[in-house]
Amino acid sequence: MYLINDKAEYSPEPADVVREADDEILDAYSKAVTTAVERVSPAVAHIMVRQGSGSGPERAASGSGFLFTPDGFVLTNSHVVSRASRISVVFPDGLPHSADRVGDDPDTDLAVIRISEVTAAPVLFGSSPKLRVGQLAIALGNPLGFQATVTAGVISALGRTMRSQSGRLIEGVIQTDAALNPGSSGGPLVDWQGRAIGVNTATIMGAQGLCFAIGIDTAKFVAARLIRDGKIDRAYIGVAGQTVPIHRRIVLYHSLRADSGVFVQSVEPGSPAELAGIRAGDLIVEFRGEPVDGVDALYRLLTDQEIGVGARIAVVRGTTKDLLELKPSHRPAMH
Repeated sequence: MYLINDKAEYSPEPADVVREADDEILDAYSKAVTTAVERVSPAVAHIMVRQGSGSGPERAASGSGFLFTPDGFVLTNSHVVSRASRISVVFPDGLPHSADRVGDDPDTDLAVIRISEVTAAPVLFGSSPKLRVGQLAIALGNPLGFQATVTAGVISALGRTMRSQSGRLIEGVIQTDAALNPGSSGGPLVDWQGRAIGVNTATIMGAQGLCFAIGIDTAKFVAARLIRDGKIDRAYIGVAGQTVPIHRRIVLYHSLRADSGVFVQSVEPGSPAELAGIRAGDLIVEFRGEPVDGVDALYRLLTDQEIGVGARIAVVRGTTKDLLELKPSHRPAMH
């Protein structure tokens, strides 16, 4: 309190200022989450599948997905729909839709299905290279059948590598602490503007705050190929890696066209990568003269047209840049 013209005036105490600031921060956070949810939730689907060949009893399963085109294409996880004999989709408006499987890619645990009638605006895509660790991440889905569930957190890490339920390695994965549960698979991970930045795919059971989503640039590429061909016959080189930044001195010394690359974590025995001389610890920076700034870029370059065709791949080993001859092959059959 203080006096002006003999009248008592209120002067906020420091604690009041702090409380007001906290309220403003909380309000901004809440506003960001609610705005994103309002934009995206009408296009988030509860996917229910029946699995069975007709000779035995059918099994019921469910997951999530989201509309990403105005003409009815829905993105989800491969493990949600890959063995489905029937697929039913329900959006928050409650109207049921039957869906057809367009294609799926177990390598990235992504799939596309299609409905004939669209009643919601599609979710817009964001961009993987613009993501930053610590930024807001909002997950939408239908965990355990609870429709239109929202959780929020941050991006905990980028460029993770994990195994899909088929046993194959998935690279370029986003780690988040936005809670996911069974049934969340296939739903979108979005930013504060409601743009999809990932496709929710997995959690580590028994752990807290360790949830994962397929990067949206990988999803864009895979979805386009599935719509066109129904599958992806991807060239195989046999490395597991993750996207990492490259030291500025190395970028300048070797005149690299990107400041990040693929760090090779392991090399499959007998693979094209091993035959070419690639080792664990190498940094892949170019393929056929094109810059490789991360796992997503390497995936895009390893198309089916590269199978059996020799190409030069550039790796940085220590401080030395080496050009190696590599011939990608078909992926070995899973056993």
